[in-house]
Parts: sequence; C-alpha cells; structure tokens
Amino acid sequence: MDFFNSVIAFFQTGGTFMYPILVVAALGIAVATERYIRLIYERHTNRAMWDKLQPVLASGDFDRARNLVKQDNSSVSKLLSMGLARQGTVRRREDIEIAMEESMMEIIPQLEKRTPYVALFSNIATLLGLLGTIMGLIEAFTAVANANPAEKADLLSASISVAMNTTAFGLMTGIPLLIVHALLNSLTGEIIDSLEMASVKALNLISTSTRRRHEIDAAPATDAKEDDESSTADADVDNASIDESPTGESTATEAAEDQQVEKV
Repeated sequence: MDFFNSVIAFFQTGGTFMYPILVVAALGIAVATERYIRLIYERHTNRAMWDKLQPVLASGDFDRARNLVKQDNSSVSKLLSMGLARQGTVRRREDIEIAMEESMMEIIPQLEKRTPYVALFSNIATLLGLLGTIMGLIEAFTAVANANPAEKADLLSASISVAMNTTAFGLMTGIPLLIVHALLNSLTGEIIDSLEMASVKALNLISTSTRRRHEIDAAPATDAKEDDESSTADADVDNASIDESPTGESTATEAAEDQQVEKV
C-alpha cells in the first residue's frame, strides 16, 4: 500500500508534463504489444505451414502445394505462391527466384509496420521528461526570486527535486520502450531470415524435381533413338549381304566355264 501511495505522490508532484508522458507510455505499450503478438503469430504459422509444405515439394506434387498455399494466409504461403505460380509456366530458375523476391518485397514492410513507432515513443517520452524538468526549473527560479532570502535555499532544493520527477518518469518510460524496440527488431529479423531460407529451400526442391522430371521424360526418347540406330545398322548389314551374293554367283559361273574350255 505504501508503494502505491509513493507512486501516486511521485506522479502528482511531477507537474503537468507527467500526463503527456503517461499518454506516450500507453501508446508505446499498445503498439509494442500488438507488434509482439503479431510477430509471434507469424513465426508460429510460418513454421507450421513450412513443415506441412516441405514434404509435398520434395515429392514433386506441385499441384497439391499450390492448393495448400492458396488455402493459407501466412507469409510463407504468400511467398511460395508466387514461385509455384511460375513453376509450370517458366523453365528458368531465375524467373521463379525473381517472383519470390517480388513477393518478399511486399511481405517485409508488413512485418516491420509500426515497429519504428516504439522507438519514436521512447524518444518522445525522454524529451518530454527533460522539457518538464526545464519548465519546472524555470518556475522554481521565478518563485525563488520573490521569496524570503532565508527560505530561498530550501525552496529551491524542493522545487528542483519536484522538477526532476518528470525526467525520471520520462526515462522510466523511454528505456523499457527502447529495449522492447530492440527485441521486436530482432524478432522481425528472425522471421525475415526464416522466409529467405524457406524460399531458397523451396527453389532448390523445385529445381531438383523439375530436373528429375525432364530426365525421366528424356529417357524414352533416348531409347527410341538407340532402337532406330540399331535398326539402321541391321539394315546396312543386310544390304551388304545382298550385295555380296551376286558376286559369289558370278565367280561360280566363271569357274564352270573355265572347266568346260579345258575339257574341249
């Protein structure tokens, strides 16, 4: 109970600038809470969706993968939907990569949205505290100028002590908000790095599956070509045999004629 009474007395003796600092603190806490909940939700949904989507991509079932990303609203689904949309229409890896980068440029501002306001509120709270102290000191020196000389020292020290409350309250508001801003930036960077990693892994899986499919499709054509070459070689052998047969008959005929001449 004494603690709350001390807090109330501290706030009341700080002057009018305590109220703007309190408003700034409330706004900063609201924005920081909203951003933290949103980023935690994004990290959880992205991880769950990637765990579901990675086996499908590895198996090469791109139609099912496209259906999964269409039914989901997470950042990783938005990112991969652009690449999967290009998968069946283009053959170059660079085209799919450019489509994912375009989607990434749309996702990053949504993740970083309103986070800079937390640092802004931190600076505003600190500056309002300093401004309240300056205004309090001006009022204190003005009051001391017209006071009894015997009471000037005590009055001045009391006025300065009260004026310092606004600086203290501004710092108590600004420092935690600055720490929260750093944590939010770290969490945002972690999500962006995970999205970039997912895009690279998905691109590698798409490229590997497409290459494997082309090899399978090219195998029958190679076999047919080899069969054609074998048939051509057999035909050449048969033609050579046919060409050699008349020559053999001519040689036998000539030998018979020679024998008849000798008998005569």
